[in-house]
Amino acid sequence: MWIAPERRSLSRWAVPGLVLGAGVVVGAVLAADGRSGTALIALAALAAYAAYLAYRRNEPALPLSEGFGSGTRARAHLRAAAMTGDVLTVAVVGGLVVQALRGADITAYVWLAAVAGVTYLLSAVVGGRGL
Repeated sequence: MWIAPERRSLSRWAVPGLVLGAGVVVGAVLAADGRSGTALIALAALAAYAAYLAYRRNEPALPLSEGFGSGTRARAHLRAAAMTGDVLTVAVVGGLVVQALRGADITAYVWLAAVAGVTYLLSAVVGGRGL
């Protein structure tokens, strides 16, 4: 059976794999430093972010809904909202990792990352896309 080249391409898995690999490295560094709880939290955050990236890797375009209206302005607004969410997610996960490696308190970043993850999961389920 013929499989489309875009479906078997490993390049679509490169970024999620890199993020997961970074999570393993950060977890190992923190565990070697004796901070196993923080290591597990950092690994979980990066693994969840890798899963998010893997989940969205095949999105050809953003879906439109009535909440954004229709037409060019609606697509621009939806792209801007998605980009904002993506940038804030990277900032929160990055801040969590940096603070963990510095040995500082990561509680605020853990809560923000958890809120972001739960919000995205609920939005995906309620929005009709499903998991």
